[in-house]
Amino acid sequence: MLLTNTQTLIMILAIAAGTMITRFTPFLLFPEKKEVPKYIVYLGKVLPPAMMGLLVVYCFKGISILKGSHGIPEAIATIVTILLHKWKSNVLVSIAGGTVCYMLLVQLIFK
Repeated sequence: MLLTNTQTLIMILAIAAGTMITRFTPFLLFPEKKEVPKYIVYLGKVLPPAMMGLLVVYCFKGISILKGSHGIPEAIATIVTILLHKWKSNVLVSIAGGTVCYMLLVQLIFK
């Protein structure tokens, strides 16, 4: 089913408004000259590691060590990601390297 021009315009405007609201709200709530509340600073420190932990659990939830590749490509890619991060201390290099490693393993070795 195709969208009409009006529906397309409404969708684009809604996406633009949502993006603008999420971008501008922090600057309105926490101006540069005003001190940021302690609980916001706390959340800024604890949420990134918590989200990483959540993503790791989510990525490994469907692995069965009793069938298929037994989680070997996932374990190898995780080790590669950790080693790359320890070596380069760059999140993008770590994520990209681990992803490329995993894709190569499942496409070429663990078919």
